[in-house]
Amino acid sequence: MINYDRGNNAQTAKKPEQRHVHEVLGSVIVAEPQTDPHNHRFAGVSGEAIPLPNGNHVHKLTLRTDFYEEHFHEICGVSGEAIRVGDRHVHFVKAFTSVNDGHCHKFRVAALINNPIGE
Repeated sequence: MINYDRGNNAQTAKKPEQRHVHEVLGSVIVAEPQTDPHNHRFAGVSGEAIPLPNGNHVHKLTLRTDFYEEHFHEICGVSGEAIRVGDRHVHFVKAFTSVNDGHCHKFRVAALINNPIGE
């Protein structure tokens, strides 16, 4: 086990710098409209910011939807680059869920604003 204490002990590892994350919530688009129309909801937190060479950044998403008739879907994707909103930013993601129960769903979501109560 690594001890992340801030002391000067030779046994102590330096704590890695944590990058910001975003809250993400939404609903996937309805699938199987003719036979079993349904959608799913999701909520979670993105992965930490992944710096890009151009000075911007993206985030990975790895979430699960809620259950509907004993199935759920994985949501995996990478956001677009930061979109400025005043002195903060958001990210947009458009992708597909995993295939479960013989279908997948499209989804598109804007991550919530970063650090909404910070300075």
